Amino acid sequence: MSSLQSLDLRLDVTDATGLGEEASIAATVTLPSRESLPTDRAPIVCFAKPGGGYSRGYYTVDLPGPGSGAQADWHAERGWIFVSVDHLGVGDSSTKHAPETLDYTRLSAAAAGAEQQILDSLAAGTLAEGFPAVPDPVKIGIGQSMGGCMTIVQQGRYESYDGIGVLGYSAVHTTPPVRPGDTEIVPPWVPRDVFPITWADNDALRPEGIVNKGMLARAGLSSDHAAAGAAMRWGFHWDDVPTDVDDTTDFPLRGGNPPPWASTTVPAVVATWCIVPGAVAPEAAAVTVPVLSAFGQRDVGSDPRGELRAYKSANSVDFYLCPRMAHMHNFAGTRELLWQRLDTWAEWVRVAR
Repeated sequence: MSSLQSLDLRLDVTDATGLGEEASIAATVTLPSRESLPTDRAPIVCFAKPGGGYSRGYYTVDLPGPGSGAQADWHAERGWIFVSVDHLGVGDSSTKHAPETLDYTRLSAAAAGAEQQILDSLAAGTLAEGFPAVPDPVKIGIGQSMGGCMTIVQQGRYESYDGIGVLGYSAVHTTPPVRPGDTEIVPPWVPRDVFPITWADNDALRPEGIVNKGMLARAGLSSDHAAAGAAMRWGFHWDDVPTDVDDTTDFPLRGGNPPPWASTTVPAVVATWCIVPGAVAPEAAAVTVPVLSAFGQRDVGSDPRGELRAYKSANSVDFYLCPRMAHMHNFAGTRELLWQRLDTWAEWVRVAR
């Protein structure tokens, strides 16, 4: 829609991170037309975080596949203010930080600081010329895969949102699906007092602190990332997504000229921690606002319907399983079904806050 407005921002989060060096967060704000911005109720501001190996382009780009449309535009056309955020250490955010420092604490602090700056600008009416002030919006946080992990962490620690949508991430145990009969993918289980410096270590059995070394050895762990990417494709994309848009190429160690939805950098500590059983148990248990736990029909949750038990303090936990959709939701032909579910759920958040 031509009436939508898109703003690319770089937000200083040096003080928020406590790294002792310059740090910044890149974000794209997709604004609705003034006509579609609600005036009889509080507008929705949605902060969206991508998964590991992906950038905020996952939300802002009309991704290839059997469906069409970018999620940011779709929601903005319905009156949302949609903010797509690169994690610290990802995409266009600052990346030249020591890998072991990019943990839950730093990433959540950086995102919370950047998002508050955007909210302050919206409240003051200074975010974009001619765009009205939005002093008291309904604040939604969503995240896909690793982004879902960080949305939980941020809500548990900062209570940033009035509701959270956790998309393709399990607060109980996130585990990569494989085609029936294929060898199970067994990642290292790294406790939260161990800080790996690479996500895809050539010898993942070596780092001290891995607690499932026996499982890894029995699984015949391989450092062949090309083989791992091929195995993961089945879980990433539904069968109707053409292989020529298969974005598991070079995943997770993307190089060369990555597509606009990808990131060549990944915060190793978070990417490793987030796929451990109970990886965000304290933060998930601390969430008190409504939760939407949404998965594709083929996704990373070993027991998607069991997610309710992770959110021990939440006053509402909704579940949605989107048909004909694999883990990378926004490439699916049914992507709009998921967006519609988010839209209707957000109306409940508006009422419940």
